[in-house]
Amino acid sequence: MEAHVVGSLEMLLRCAPLSVSPEAAVREVLRRMCVEDAAEAVVVAPVTGRPLGILTQRDVVERVALPAESLDGPVAGVMTGGVVALPRTAGVHEARLQLARHRLRRLVVVDEAGRLVGVVSREDLYAVRRPRADDLIERIQAVRDEAALTSVARQVSAGAGALVDGGEQAGRVGEWIALLNDLLAQAAIDIAEAEFELPMVPWCWLAFGSEGRLEQTLHTDQDNGLIFLAADEAEAESLRARFLPFAQRVNILLDACGFSLCKGGIMAGNPCWCLSLAEWRGRFSDWMRSASAEDLLNATIFFDFRALVGDVALADSLRGWLLAAAADNALFLRFMAENALRSGPPLGRIRDFVVDRESGRLDLKRDGTRPFVDAARIYALELGLPETATVERLRAAGAVLRWGAREVGALSEAFEFILQLRLRRQRVPGTPPNQVAPDELNELERAFLKESLRQARRLQDRLRGRYQL
Repeated sequence: MEAHVVGSLEMLLRCAPLSVSPEAAVREVLRRMCVEDAAEAVVVAPVTGRPLGILTQRDVVERVALPAESLDGPVAGVMTGGVVALPRTAGVHEARLQLARHRLRRLVVVDEAGRLVGVVSREDLYAVRRPRADDLIERIQAVRDEAALTSVARQVSAGAGALVDGGEQAGRVGEWIALLNDLLAQAAIDIAEAEFELPMVPWCWLAFGSEGRLEQTLHTDQDNGLIFLAADEAEAESLRARFLPFAQRVNILLDACGFSLCKGGIMAGNPCWCLSLAEWRGRFSDWMRSASAEDLLNATIFFDFRALVGDVALADSLRGWLLAAAADNALFLRFMAENALRSGPPLGRIRDFVVDRESGRLDLKRDGTRPFVDAARIYALELGLPETATVERLRAAGAVLRWGAREVGALSEAFEFILQLRLRRQRVPGTPPNQVAPDELNELERAFLKESLRQARRLQDRLRGRYQL
């Protein structure tokens, strides 16, 4: 099990990487690695500074020492080429996915121009690892057919439940679930891709809603879509017809893995959500322009998106456009804020909690985590923040708006406590998965829940004041 590491890769870069030219002799590179106590040397292009390859001590043993090659040859002849590089703004979750998918020990980090800025290793991304997580990752990587996929999916589900039962923090459980669920989805896409001849155009599988925010719990359905590049409307129609059978196959595979088909049809196999980049922009633009109740509901789901598999640049382009368009539409943001403030946390003036009269329960999703999620989304859209996870959005918004560190910390802890309760309730058989009766909690849990809901109310008060509602 990995430690709870969040933020961008830039936050993990502690020192400048050792970089060498392709012509440098292996002997000289090894000498510098020893002097600078570096685990690896990155080979970069002399003019552009872009990484070309990487050399580790293991590479030297396997490619120089054992075959008795000369140490005076150029490092380009023994380096590992084709490095996997991520921008320094990339998130930790994306880096973990790349490590697992490509079976790597380290990733190269680059700036906006593609120049080397650092290296992150498994140890940087995972302060603590448990054998079970590694074992499941390896099993997912070995999947080649539907039977193997569904088998390992059941093991992932059982593992997630065991973590909740063991008292792991919600943030750590969420990271574990997100990483393995993403790998399962990637495996399903790989299986389906092998069954169809897809168009030779850029495309990307998108995750929406809680999956897009990396906040999936133990019980979740599918919220996904597909984005592709098309020259015009006619080409978009032609490409959609070719992508849909593939996307529908992926949806079926994910359903077999336990990610139930979305009752609202928010799936890539639905023609409504298998769109070109221009069509996605048009759809988002229509929602922001009319801002009906249905449009606002769609925004709460679709605007929390992230790339899962494929050409990430398409998702980045859509996000950049969305953030610019939303920030320039004050009326739409006001409608979003009004919608988010229609209901508040279930806190009573006389009693501690306001519960449903018939069941005696309160809804931890609707009344607990949603106020945090909705407010964080609105701040992200207004301030142009690319983060999708709720806690990361709150931290980024707090930095821009100069909220106190204690306030941001309290908001984050409150959100994760309620999420922890949701996870625990989902492990109780025969009860509604996101509901709890306050009497079922012990005194300390009730106190924590009450304070967490107060934090939600304070966040809503901030939103209310900002939009003068």
